[in-house]
Amino acid sequence: FYISIGKLNEIKNIILATNIDLLIFCNDLSSAQQSNLENYLNIKIVDRTALILDIFAQRAISAEGKLQVELAQLNYILPRLRGKGIELSRLGGGIGTRGPGEQKLEVDRRKIRKRINQLEEKIKQISIQREVQRKLRKEKNIFQASLVGYTNSGKSTLLNTLTESNVIVKDMLFSTLDSTTRKIKIPEIDEILISDTVGFIENLPTQLIAAFKSTLEEVQKADLLLLVIDSSNKNYQNHIKSVIRVLREIEVVSKPIIFVFNKIDAIKVNELRELKRKYKNAVFISALKKINLENLYEKINSYIDKSRIKAKIKVPYSKTDLISYIFRNCKILEKKYLEDYIVFIVKIKKTDINKFSQFSSYKNKELKILPNNTYNFT
Repeated sequence: FYISIGKLNEIKNIILATNIDLLIFCNDLSSAQQSNLENYLNIKIVDRTALILDIFAQRAISAEGKLQVELAQLNYILPRLRGKGIELSRLGGGIGTRGPGEQKLEVDRRKIRKRINQLEEKIKQISIQREVQRKLRKEKNIFQASLVGYTNSGKSTLLNTLTESNVIVKDMLFSTLDSTTRKIKIPEIDEILISDTVGFIENLPTQLIAAFKSTLEEVQKADLLLLVIDSSNKNYQNHIKSVIRVLREIEVVSKPIIFVFNKIDAIKVNELRELKRKYKNAVFISALKKINLENLYEKINSYIDKSRIKAKIKVPYSKTDLISYIFRNCKILEKKYLEDYIVFIVKIKKTDINKFSQFSSYKNKELKILPNNTYNFT
């Protein structure tokens, strides 16, 4: 029964006294435990994962979201299928055969496995499409940030505020199931991309992590994570731990993370002061009231600067593709037009610096490190 007989009888008395028709367990139950509880209490039993999956099913709007939720539901249901007695059995078939000699339970399992394979294939195709989109972004060398956080922490509101979008925002759990990416113009730097993702929750079911793999890939490919925290929620510390736990599970916890405490308009001055004392490197904003957004811009800007280095590059006029690349993707600090080439002093991504070491006239030159982490291709 998962719980003791004494506690079970106590629950049964409460059910009889209050006409309860649904009992929810905060932990996952096995198929046998759920069956035994339902038979003993004569009431519908739902565990934590089933409840979350039901909420997800109500929130799913897009085709991708529905596919992901259905896959998670089938993976949850498959090990919990159970027979209902001898009436489900049929006469056995020949050795090595299925079909007529198969129990109804096995037929159901086979149908579910077939559907799971179909869903996984469809989601794989969506994942390939997303990868193509990400490849195009990478070619354009656009810095990408991703919003992560506990459900209902205000990620979608922040995305709308930063990008002037109209992503659905509701005061409810898991209002966002699909990844949404928008452009944002940070003052004094180029445009960057920012993605909203599905909200996390304590003990996020493994079925959901597996089903939403294509959506969570946006987090895995991001250059920077913005961990949005509802500062008005008394359990915010547990929420942070839960999010970090999921990030560790999808192997992205090593990425640079900015803690963004949202909804500061909903807390007292002394509470905000205490938060600032405990989290000195965090940013404190109100996405809804547009408070302190300039601090968030400044923080993002500092991380972008850390991912770039200062370089002096001489580019021949014949290398039009590289000149175009510099204008599109680098922060140009200085430029000088000479007879045979242009001299640029730029901020460039560390990962892209080798693009400019391949010039035919410079390829045998040594890359010299200058003061202040500056590279010079001359």
